[in-house]
Amino acid sequence: MAIWGFFLGHWFSSIFVQTFFHHRYASHKMFTMNRFWERFFHLFAYIAQGSSYLVPRAYAIMHRMHHTFSDTEQDPHSPNFFKDVFSMMLHTARIFNGLVNNTIDVSKKFLGNYPTWGWLDWFGNSWVSRLLWGAAYIVFYMYFATEWWMFLLLPLHFLMGPVHGAIVNWCGHKYGYQNYDNGDHSKNTLPVDLLLMGELFQNNHHRHPNSPNFAVRTWEVDPMYPVLRLMHRLQIIQLRRPHPST
Repeated sequence: MAIWGFFLGHWFSSIFVQTFFHHRYASHKMFTMNRFWERFFHLFAYIAQGSSYLVPRAYAIMHRMHHTFSDTEQDPHSPNFFKDVFSMMLHTARIFNGLVNNTIDVSKKFLGNYPTWGWLDWFGNSWVSRLLWGAAYIVFYMYFATEWWMFLLLPLHFLMGPVHGAIVNWCGHKYGYQNYDNGDHSKNTLPVDLLLMGELFQNNHHRHPNSPNFAVRTWEVDPMYPVLRLMHRLQIIQLRRPHPST
């Protein structure tokens, strides 16, 4: 039970910060928050993603590039140009690292006021931090794993953030249905979407990129939207845009 609890906790805390902080906040500014809460969730993103920490600024720039060049050769992670998901992940990693290290020229339209935290982003993206987190996961498994096959979950812990991104971009542009003709291959992938907290409503999101609710049909449910509404009522965040009319 300890292993499954740890794995599910890592899975959902990691996808929470990716959809809440990296995607909906850093990339699209769907809501605002004060300096305290921005720092709180920035630090929580580092803790939740651990060895696979994604620098929010680099994530946001790459995501905006994805929207602009969706499913073209300039898209950082369109599955339509790769033979398998691993090739797409390696290509995405090269672009991400280039953005982190400022070795890729970026158009001014992709620049903006992204959340940054100098020392945390530097340390979180360092191999020292990644190895320390990886060692912590291994030690936990050594103490609590009761079957040998449980150790096969460790690679998912090591790469949790990129794994989530790969699932969203691969499945969300290959499998599912479309509510809109967006001129790309974006799709809504159900019911897998429940495990990704709304991120697999790709077709809806590409149509309404600044809407905090990724669901548009009456039978679609974005698990993250009620959380955003609650946080808005608690004055942790301030939602900027209402749900789009359909």
